[in-house]
Amino acid sequence: MTHASAIHPPDRPPTRLLLATDLGARCDRALDRTGQLASEWQAEVIALNVLDPSVCADQTLAWISGATDEQLMNVAQRQLVRDLAGMKMPVQVRIARDQEPERAIRDMVIATGVDLVITAIARQETFGRALLGSTNERLAHSLGQPLLVVHGRPRGPYRRIVVTTDYSEASRHALLTAVAFFPGRDLTLFHAYSPPMSGLSMTPPNAGVVPQIAHAECATFIHGTRLPEGTLMHPVVECGTIAMTLARHVRENDVDLVVIGGHAHGGIMSFLLGSTAEKLLERLPCDTLLVQSRRSAV
Repeated sequence: MTHASAIHPPDRPPTRLLLATDLGARCDRALDRTGQLASEWQAEVIALNVLDPSVCADQTLAWISGATDEQLMNVAQRQLVRDLAGMKMPVQVRIARDQEPERAIRDMVIATGVDLVITAIARQETFGRALLGSTNERLAHSLGQPLLVVHGRPRGPYRRIVVTTDYSEASRHALLTAVAFFPGRDLTLFHAYSPPMSGLSMTPPNAGVVPQIAHAECATFIHGTRLPEGTLMHPVVECGTIAMTLARHVRENDVDLVVIGGHAHGGIMSFLLGSTAEKLLERLPCDTLLVQSRRSAV
């Protein structure tokens, strides 16, 4: 009999990383973060670029001069090799052409078995469009691996990490993934709830009980999660929309990384991949790790 079963979260940090870069300036932050994580995890790196002469000057000049696709690929490869020169861990350079970015990423993930995909938000550039529009939705839905979107300039390892939760199994999967990726770190578990009858001016008689219930639910969620012994976890429960409360918490506490989980057909991931995705990613002044918890037939 065929039935659905949840994919188990990882029990160790990634050993193979895929850096998706368009060679634009904003992707330099993703490259630097990839180097930091590769060194921390002792992981190998695969750097992927999809040929796009409109993004970087070297390729543009070569294209204007009548360069062939093969010559353009050589230009892109030389630039990527130069950019990766300071990487301490083993690096493979791959150049793709005649493909949409998300298709190239998916194909490379399947071919190489990477554990984590890393890229950056870069407006008006190939991978920027992939992360802020319908392409982002297709990519996040189709990737079984976590997707790290680098926003800030790396200033050392991730220290202040926030994991969002809606108390679903998908967010539990994201929490366990964060614990596996960053063992020994001090994690904050963040939940936002809406006040009862928030659209009415009259305060419900049991309004004061709602925060107590929200905190109790958070404690139950933590207690029901099989966390490794010694895991440091600080719950934060706030009243309001996730977009507003999370952005404020990140800014006020200098958060380095927000981890968000969800399933392709529900949970926080569906919220992220909807019309508010761009707004939330813009408001968060830190990196974001999207963890997909999909189910497979067994």
